[in-house]
Amino acid sequence: MYSSLVIYFFALFLLGYSAPVVGLTVYRIGGENLPRPELDAPYEFVQLSWADADPARHGRTERLELDPDFIRPQQLDPTVNLAPGIKERGGQVLTKIWSRLAPHQEDDFYVFDQDPNTIYLGDGHFAAHGTPEKSLIFDFGAPLPLERIRFYPRKQYLTNRFVESFMIGVNDGDPVKDGTREFRIGRSGQLELDFDIVYDVVENTKADIHLDLPAMPIRRLLFQAQENTRGIWEIAEIEIYGRGFAPFASYVTNLIDLGSPASLGQLQWSGYQDKGGRIDLSMRSGLDDDPNTYWRNTFRGSERTRFDQSGEPLQLDSYNSLELGEQDGVTHDTENWAFWGPAYDFAAGRGAMVGNGPRRYVQVRADFTSTQQASSRLDYVQFAVSIPPVASRAVAEIVLNAVPPGRVTPFTYKLKPILKNDDLGFDRISIDTPSRPVQVDQVRISGQPVDFELNRIDSEGFVVGIPRIHIQRTEELIEVDFRAEVFTFGTVFSGRIFDSQRPHEVPQSITPGDADGLEDSNRLSVDLTRLGGGTIGTLSLNPPVFSPNGDGINDGVQIEYDLLNLVGPVWVCAGLYDLTGQLLGVIYEGRAASGRFAAQWDGRDEGGRLFPPGLYILRLTVDADSGQDTRQSVLALAY
Repeated sequence: MYSSLVIYFFALFLLGYSAPVVGLTVYRIGGENLPRPELDAPYEFVQLSWADADPARHGRTERLELDPDFIRPQQLDPTVNLAPGIKERGGQVLTKIWSRLAPHQEDDFYVFDQDPNTIYLGDGHFAAHGTPEKSLIFDFGAPLPLERIRFYPRKQYLTNRFVESFMIGVNDGDPVKDGTREFRIGRSGQLELDFDIVYDVVENTKADIHLDLPAMPIRRLLFQAQENTRGIWEIAEIEIYGRGFAPFASYVTNLIDLGSPASLGQLQWSGYQDKGGRIDLSMRSGLDDDPNTYWRNTFRGSERTRFDQSGEPLQLDSYNSLELGEQDGVTHDTENWAFWGPAYDFAAGRGAMVGNGPRRYVQVRADFTSTQQASSRLDYVQFAVSIPPVASRAVAEIVLNAVPPGRVTPFTYKLKPILKNDDLGFDRISIDTPSRPVQVDQVRISGQPVDFELNRIDSEGFVVGIPRIHIQRTEELIEVDFRAEVFTFGTVFSGRIFDSQRPHEVPQSITPGDADGLEDSNRLSVDLTRLGGGTIGTLSLNPPVFSPNGDGINDGVQIEYDLLNLVGPVWVCAGLYDLTGQLLGVIYEGRAASGRFAAQWDGRDEGGRLFPPGLYILRLTVDADSGQDTRQSVLALAY
């Protein structure tokens, strides 16, 4: 077979064709000291560094410690003064000039230059800026767990140049609260900030001031001092300290260029989340090298354009070079880029990558949420792609779109593949179902039934083997008839296509769309025709009468039940009661989502002792967001 392939590709070369490189590539971000993945197939490996994030390539890192082997939120050292490094952390210091807020003045720098011999002199000269008080705003660029503030004059002036009256205000950076805090500063219509005042001191007699700050994330800290009634004041240093992890931190990779459109595999990751810490990991993919659309103000009324004055489309660098008045916003490129996908279940360690068909560019984002004491760490993110893809595009829709909950229903999965010369082709279709399908009935290609193999069928779905689909069969309609049950509104029957002759290549995800012009479904989600009927569907006992006497016949009972339309996992309990309603024991308890479930009971209590013969009540209780739902059935134990 190998010699035949060599002859085939050599013939293509003689005919003037360029044969594509068929292969698997694994990308890893971080985890630089880990060994390469162990795969039983040849592959290329691309190692990327956490430190590569570059705003010019759409990457970003905020409030993170970067290490070759991990990233994690920065942890503030309570002995380190944060004020001198505020600009390096992405922040700024503002002051009030007349009624507006502006960057700090030259002599303001002396209060955070780490030199106790240089000072800001509060001799009233700030009145030249049209304000009777001196205001400084330390904006750290993001909320931080600030703990305390300290300010003081030079040692030789501790007795006669201290600040007599001052205010300290805090702002957590939450835009929802803007305009609701008690103290406002700045000019309406321009930059205006507001603060909650935590200290308002009018008769201070201390020179070296130490003040604890509220136990909350603080983005902006306001210092404001009036003129002294007796003499002048000075400040040698304002020191600001924090303790604990940055409450919010973020990492966005650069755009990762895969070289050409590729089938996207699964995203994998490793790390940990402390109790109270969280990592929201998501990704997006696209067709070109910029996920944004940039707009320029033409100054002709409200007109704006996506082109520069030379008629070229605006890019990141050309947009940044525009005058501020010309920059008219950045929007998402909906034509070439998918939106950020929902956050993955971090505990799962893997999840399908987001992309409507083959994509050339990939970007990954990790958002960290921490408490003062608890945080998280992300060691690496890894994914595999295959070039060329199985098909340039594969769209599908499902019929029916609305069904009764928990009832066996016939469905037809309609798939239209679009292949180009270099595409691999496929002979397998994998379809995800919410529970084990009852049966796969038929497969049709262009309306004609074809032989198929049922390669897998289980609680997660099924795989069918079909006659090979290659470029000569592009855009032929493939229909798969099967029967299954739906338990949740909006259940998505996602799918993938792949080539069984290349088991190590990445399966290609199927995109919802118009596969059959005679149907108007255009989606892979299925709704429920009945809502609000409770979260418990059927509850059945098999057999309803059992005899655990060890003879191998009806020695136990199988409890089967359906959970319907739950938003996520909820607490479920199957309890055993006597006829008076007294709880005798718990057969099963745990968390479960929508679906079909089964539990076994052998007629024994937790100590292994058999219950006496008689009638019992099995009560199933579900603690859903909408309230508690119960259903019960009579169970007979006999010998």
